[in-house]
Amino acid sequence: MARQNDAFPIRFALSAAAAAVAETVTFPLDITKTRMQLARVDGGRPSMVRTMIGIVRDEGLLKLWRGLSPAVLRHVVYSGSRLGIYEQLRERVFHKSADGRFPLWKAVAAGMTSGAIGQLFASPTDLVKIRMQMEGRRILEGKPPRYSGVANAFATIYRQEGLRGLWKGAVPNMQRAALVNLGDLTTYDTVKHILLTKTQLGDQPLTHAMSSVCAGFVAASLGAPADIVKSRMMNQGELYTSSWDCLRKTVAETGFTSLWRGFVPCWMRMAPWSLTFWLSYEQIRRVTGVASF
Repeated sequence: MARQNDAFPIRFALSAAAAAVAETVTFPLDITKTRMQLARVDGGRPSMVRTMIGIVRDEGLLKLWRGLSPAVLRHVVYSGSRLGIYEQLRERVFHKSADGRFPLWKAVAAGMTSGAIGQLFASPTDLVKIRMQMEGRRILEGKPPRYSGVANAFATIYRQEGLRGLWKGAVPNMQRAALVNLGDLTTYDTVKHILLTKTQLGDQPLTHAMSSVCAGFVAASLGAPADIVKSRMMNQGELYTSSWDCLRKTVAETGFTSLWRGFVPCWMRMAPWSLTFWLSYEQIRRVTGVASF
């Protein structure tokens, strides 16, 4: 029977705290990735370095953290939910064995389900984050800013688009989250178990780091195409009738390989994000007396 400090609210709080740290550290790569994905390029593909330098040159260094508040808020909801739901599914629904064995198909089902549900809860904050990340480019194009801050963004979207407007792009958002968590949670849990049972490393930071690097790469590979569709639907949703329509038009306009545009910054962000998150999360759990993930 789980100890009191293993309860869902405690695990939610611990994962949210670790996610906030990871999000703050890696956020400049996230805004760079978003700008690259939404760029309509005529003379070639924008590079990660060129895009980031352009943001600093044209908007200022601190603008690399534009939209950080809704991003952190999003992860408080998203990561808190997905980690808590995954563990609940693993322990109470799919019944992880006493020796730690958890079949891959169960890990896949738990990872995708928890990711989709967590993102459903967090979708409005993700919408605001994407919209605010693009404000700098709108200003440079001579367009008036749409929002003055996070609260104003939520209020404006609700007033202009209604309650459903806050969940614009929720379907591709959940699809992406399911794929990313298939890569992140499933890979981390599986690789960690393999390292614990097939090597002499033990449950220590090096094991967590190796597992997290694998998780970040798989998550970026699976999530990149869905991330492209999600970003376009949230920022320019009026141009598309569905996720499939957005996917089709994106391929037609910019080519199939454009679905992985921004993969490098996506992976370069997910790798340090995953490393920072899992190391922080495992250590926070240890310090607070909660069993290792």
